[in-house]
Amino acid sequence: MTKFLLAVHVLAAIVAVGPVTVAASMFPPAARRVIEAPDDVRAAETLQLLYRICRVYAVVGVVVPVFGFATASTMHVLGSAWLIVSIALTALAALVLAALVLPRQSALLEAGAGGATRQATARLAMFTGVFNLLWAAVTVLMIVRPGSTTGA
Repeated sequence: MTKFLLAVHVLAAIVAVGPVTVAASMFPPAARRVIEAPDDVRAAETLQLLYRICRVYAVVGVVVPVFGFATASTMHVLGSAWLIVSIALTALAALVLAALVLPRQSALLEAGAGGATRQATARLAMFTGVFNLLWAAVTVLMIVRPGSTTGA
């Protein structure tokens, strides 16, 4: 059962978190293109698509910690320091996405080319970078697992 839960957890992380990370990273440059070319319908559509990907996969991403907890429980590692740190970083990443990235993406979409600024896209890019770094740290902790018995 542990192998199944772990496989679902890893696949969910790849399928859910991967698209959010990529789409969120692509959003600020796409928003700058909309600002620079306000009549470019394709650029505006791309921005809408990236935002939709971020929103949908953020919701789907809830599966990752659910299966993570189930996996950790069957492995009897819920009290391990590396897992507790991973949980805290995951919660922080979710908070950054929900409170800083998605609302700023939405605000840029609502403002449109006329109201959006390069400063707003730069700030969004910074928060997106923080979100991505948090996920990178969680990924490293999940692979290395300090104190694990795998020898990694």
